[in-house]
Amino acid sequence: MTVETYTPNKTTTLETAKKTIAEQNENRGETATAGGNKIGFVSLGCPKNLVDSERILTQLRTEGYEIVNSYHDSDVVIVNTCGFIDSAVQESLDTIGEALKENGKVIVTGCLGAREDEIREVHPGVMGISGPHAYENVLEHVHQFAPKPEHNPFTSLVPDHGVKLTPKHYAYLKISEGCNHRCTFCIIPSMRGDLVSRPVGEVLSEAERLKNAGVKELLVISQDTSAYGVDTKHSTGFANGMPVRQNLKALSEELGKLGIWTRLHYVYPYPHVDDIIPLMAEGKILPYLDIPFQHASPRVLKAMKRPGKAERTLEQIKKWREMCPELVIRSTFIVGFPGETEEDFQILLDWLKEAQLDRVGCFKYSPVDGAAANEIEDQISEDVKQNRFDRFMQLQQEISAAKLQKRIGTTMKVLIDEVDEEGAIGRTYADAPEIDGVVYLNEEFNVKAGDIVDVAIEHADEYDLWGSVIR
Repeated sequence: MTVETYTPNKTTTLETAKKTIAEQNENRGETATAGGNKIGFVSLGCPKNLVDSERILTQLRTEGYEIVNSYHDSDVVIVNTCGFIDSAVQESLDTIGEALKENGKVIVTGCLGAREDEIREVHPGVMGISGPHAYENVLEHVHQFAPKPEHNPFTSLVPDHGVKLTPKHYAYLKISEGCNHRCTFCIIPSMRGDLVSRPVGEVLSEAERLKNAGVKELLVISQDTSAYGVDTKHSTGFANGMPVRQNLKALSEELGKLGIWTRLHYVYPYPHVDDIIPLMAEGKILPYLDIPFQHASPRVLKAMKRPGKAERTLEQIKKWREMCPELVIRSTFIVGFPGETEEDFQILLDWLKEAQLDRVGCFKYSPVDGAAANEIEDQISEDVKQNRFDRFMQLQQEISAAKLQKRIGTTMKVLIDEVDEEGAIGRTYADAPEIDGVVYLNEEFNVKAGDIVDVAIEHADEYDLWGSVIR
């Protein structure tokens, strides 16, 4: 059985979700009777939430539940929510309301689930609520309202790698939960708790299963990837009967032995990140770092309670590029943080010019219920936020366009993501799925999703590349 689920992510609007679900409901039967075992599932939010959804769905399939792709066919609907910023909270509440209207039997989990009172105030009819990565609680709620079906596990097999919501050729590998930082704009620790690293043997075993299932790219994620292992009492774990140190360098070394792309996300610029760069230079893992710098003004960084200093990170970036010239760095920044002056913002622009980052995302500061930054005086007006956002993105577009122009005339390996009637679309090592750029291959019909091919780069704009497969 093919598992079909609708999983909107951070790039999918609620209107798109409504349209997709409406299309899925077309020509389907009446609402299922009570007491059945058909589960509908909506997954919102970040890749870390997506992994939680995959684990819940895997357990549901293991127990014999049928996963369906419409509200009307479902006996129970599970909504895995996001609660990171106010717009995400509203999207989650709207989605819960839609599920209640279309089906009536709704279980809520995820980050917003940690704020049960807020959900109950808007949607008192929700049947069960649990917080993030609370897999057992979700299953308990499901068992209460949709009893375990009788099934033969040999006729309803679940793959060794579990149910995945990503394309077959790439997968997210979550290595820890929670975070030890207390950034003033973030409430993740209050929802997901402090850092808890997964045992290194468990992580590597999952990575091996994913490779055997045909995955060509692993996207390593956590709230703070650099901190992996710092919370463990024992610094050594075991994988395939052999001792492996429980830290990011050792984990990266082992993942590099799999012979597939390994991409690191959410890396804080701690000094020990220097130890990872040689692995990239040697081709063991992709020369790609996703580091959320957030700002460059010392005053704003202090108000954010962010680790590291902007001057030191510039020195680190220079050192990393000397060690690995092919290194690509992506980052995210916040403009309009409470108290940010025009001088602070200019410091950020000057830093960006010097850092010459490859891929950058920018967010206008948005209040988050429960975040300490809400109490900071001198909140910035929306007009000023928009002005700074526009100026920031204009500068970064110029930097990105200049960097991509240098790719023209080179040959790069491209992982194919999709093929349609117009050609193929893929990504280089410099591009993570859904957040970075792509490579368009016109009229390339002899490739398929999951292929890695050599491509001659022929054209570029601010974000994307165009090229032809080298035969």
